[in-house]
Amino acid sequence: MPGKNIKFYSLILVLIDTFVLLGAFTIAYIARVQYDPRPLINNIHAYDYLRAFILIIPFWILVFAVLGLYQASTYNRRLVEYAKVAIGTFIGILLVIGWQYVSGDNILPARLVALYGLVAAFVLIIIEREAFRFIRSLMFRYGRGVSRVLLIGTSDVTSDIARNLADTVKSGYEVVAIAGPKKVVPAELAVYHYSVLERALNDIKINNITAIIQTDLYDSSERNQKILGAAQTHHINYSFIPGEAEFYSGKNTIDVFLGYPMISVHQTPLIGWGAIAKRIFDFIVSLILVIILSPVLLAIYLIKKIVDRGPAFYISKRLSRFSEPINLIKFRSMNPKYGSCDAAEDFRKMGRNDLALEYEKNRKVDNDPRITKFGKFLRATSLDELPQIFNVLRGDLSLVGPRPILPQETKLAHGRTALLHSVKSGVTGMWQVSGRSALSFDERIELELFYAQNWTFWLDIKILFKTVGVVLRKKGAK
Repeated sequence: MPGKNIKFYSLILVLIDTFVLLGAFTIAYIARVQYDPRPLINNIHAYDYLRAFILIIPFWILVFAVLGLYQASTYNRRLVEYAKVAIGTFIGILLVIGWQYVSGDNILPARLVALYGLVAAFVLIIIEREAFRFIRSLMFRYGRGVSRVLLIGTSDVTSDIARNLADTVKSGYEVVAIAGPKKVVPAELAVYHYSVLERALNDIKINNITAIIQTDLYDSSERNQKILGAAQTHHINYSFIPGEAEFYSGKNTIDVFLGYPMISVHQTPLIGWGAIAKRIFDFIVSLILVIILSPVLLAIYLIKKIVDRGPAFYISKRLSRFSEPINLIKFRSMNPKYGSCDAAEDFRKMGRNDLALEYEKNRKVDNDPRITKFGKFLRATSLDELPQIFNVLRGDLSLVGPRPILPQETKLAHGRTALLHSVKSGVTGMWQVSGRSALSFDERIELELFYAQNWTFWLDIKILFKTVGVVLRKKGAK
């Protein structure tokens, strides 16, 4: 979202939310009082009812603001916004009930008014937000409110940002010019290229630039100051995005140290109360799942014993948070004589060097001959993963997190194991909902690094819902 429009857009949302909430409770009043023949608990005049809600709504808007519903990081992400609207409307109803209790004044003619108001408020605000999202995209499509960007940098990050901002209808940005080496200019983008920084800065007015984004600092502080000075001279926005992802991923805190601003970089935002809340959530949900799924677990155990014989469970040594070893529990899907060593070694013992090479390259193979017929069914339906809820219950795993890797896979992570294991591994995660077996090992690692560095509770909820869909469609299971 272009910086110069954020405050205006947020202000509009505040005003419209106010009228929408008032409209929602007007609808709730009319629906119960005029169209429901049942007697009312309190005879509340419409004027007194509306006057009370006019006093309550500012506090409701404040709740929305605290939840971040007027921040670009929320209204640019549809699912996060929906979840926060649901929480905000629920808290708002509690405010109404609390107001009635504390003030001693009856403001609800019937209990159903609160329920009608809750539903109407949620539905109307979602409709309103979608309408604004459509209008904003329409404005961007016709160049209204778009920030014209001069992108300055020398790294791959510069190219990546240029590509991501290229869809102006979604981003609200138009990359007009790029200052840097030719290699950072994406071939598919029609932009001005400046190999000399000073020429790009001189053409700011000619190109009607309204924002500068810099991705790499120059060795010369004088050149860096020149960029900032140009932004200040032309009264346009200036943003700096570090080219090294580690400096802005995770959770960063800014403080003053010996009179200097100090940025402390944590590996992951999953620290403090976030980690505590995640563990409580994991424990409660896994306990419920163990109770609900116990008949299924027992049935699979018995079938496994009858059909395949041998041990029903497979215990695999994996690495989780801080690279600590855990015993991962799964239903055994392969013949009991396999699985005690690395898969490549198993394949070579079988005389299948082709499969050993395929596994060493991709860390997976198609049509693994070690898997039994019932094991194929378990893997296709992901039922072999169910016993991992016991790992979650005892704290070895989280419901959502990076996939616990085998000890021998650490060398394949190219030194990124420490960052990958800054959070607890999970039963499901980014890779499971983004292609599963269709992804290469390196692609999987990149996704899981993104999760570790950008964790939010809402991201966990989103992944859990997506996992259900992926499992039901049997997408990517091998």
